Amino acid sequence: MPFIPHTDEDVQTMLARIGAASIDELFDEIPAELQSGKLSGISDGLSEMEITRLMTERAEADGRFLNFVGAGAYEHHIPAAVWQITTRGEFYTAYTPYQAEASQGTLQLLYEFQTMMASLTGMDVSNASLYDGASGLAEAVLMAVRAHKRSRRILIPKTVHPYYRQVADNIVKHQKIELVEIDYDPAHGITRLPDEKDFAALVIPQPNFFGCLEEVDILTDWAHERGGLVIGLVNPLALALLTPPGAWGARGADIAVGEAQPLGAPLSSGGPYLGFMCCKQALVRQMPGRIIGRTVDLDGKPGFALTLQAREQHIRRAKATSNICSNQGLMATAATLHMSLLGPDGLERVAGACLANTANLSSAMAALPGVKRPFEQAVFHEFVLILPIPVAEVLRALEAKGIVGGFDLTAHYPELGHAMLVCVTETKTPADLDKYIEQLSRIIERRSANPGCTKLVPGPNSKW
Repeated sequence: MPFIPHTDEDVQTMLARIGAASIDELFDEIPAELQSGKLSGISDGLSEMEITRLMTERAEADGRFLNFVGAGAYEHHIPAAVWQITTRGEFYTAYTPYQAEASQGTLQLLYEFQTMMASLTGMDVSNASLYDGASGLAEAVLMAVRAHKRSRRILIPKTVHPYYRQVADNIVKHQKIELVEIDYDPAHGITRLPDEKDFAALVIPQPNFFGCLEEVDILTDWAHERGGLVIGLVNPLALALLTPPGAWGARGADIAVGEAQPLGAPLSSGGPYLGFMCCKQALVRQMPGRIIGRTVDLDGKPGFALTLQAREQHIRRAKATSNICSNQGLMATAATLHMSLLGPDGLERVAGACLANTANLSSAMAALPGVKRPFEQAVFHEFVLILPIPVAEVLRALEAKGIVGGFDLTAHYPELGHAMLVCVTETKTPADLDKYIEQLSRIIERRSANPGCTKLVPGPNSKW
């Protein structure tokens, strides 16, 4: 809440009504030796004006950076109405809607979320969200193994986010599920068809971690011809422009998962975010989590209720499809409102603006001396650059100029050399792009003129 409305008189009135002498009496069941006593290190309360100034000063101390990092978490414009509505009390404090008669608003909103995600991915069914995209991928792997029954091997390309691969491996490796890594084409940065026959599913990222667009139709048909399922790992915003997983190849993907953070969730220092999962109707009973259904009551009036709930809280543990999935209800609320406000045309315009900014920045950067793009493939709002100097040095120098320049790929893809992943969204103006290009050019030029220089971060009296 924005302020505490209760005066001392209000507090005394409430205490008298419940028969308590003081607030401390409400906590008298806590043993004295466990009570912290007076918090001597905390000063007296400040006025609203004083605390507003204090917090403003602290926020300004952080500075404002131009952000060109993506790598799974993206800076997009979020209409003010999204969180103004999301933080209303009936949404903000709502818990799992077990009592349908008291939770129709929450249930309807989650039903709308499922409808929108199924439409966006071109799939038959959606659940009411998961923790995040990485754990969503792990859940899709478990789901595919349950549905396939014959194999416990999953083909997962190196073009999948390295953190997603780590999370999935941590969750499934002790269940005797093998994640088989597939290499990528060094010329195009997309998955190379492997010589594999025994596998439960193939994961297809679209776009992949390099920002490159995979040949999804070829990969999907290849997997299906060999008896495997297809898991589409997708960016939901990109689907405003790209073919949805449900239309990949001759039969479409079997499962679609991803991170819905681009749909109304701010970066917020890493979360909370939300994963989404959709699938074909034939696999719905293998889907983890819960599904909201629409029905009618005894009077024929429309209503909403929890339908499939394959969690261990609801059925025998041995039959549960997952005991870790949850409904990120608040984030699903924001995503639903975000999609509702933008609509199909708005999502397409945002995706188009990202695409245009990416084209402008990537072509300008690739023209800088010593800089090149290693992959020839088309991309969506992220691309890889190979620099003539170490990425870590460049990122430090850019940060000193108020620019978060990108994601260092060196540790995860050492074969690429001095490689950096750069992201551009609709939030960047032409002036932002020019500033980035200018600063990167000066950093490279400075290092080229001083090849022995090991410190690119400018000092306090620097003129550059």
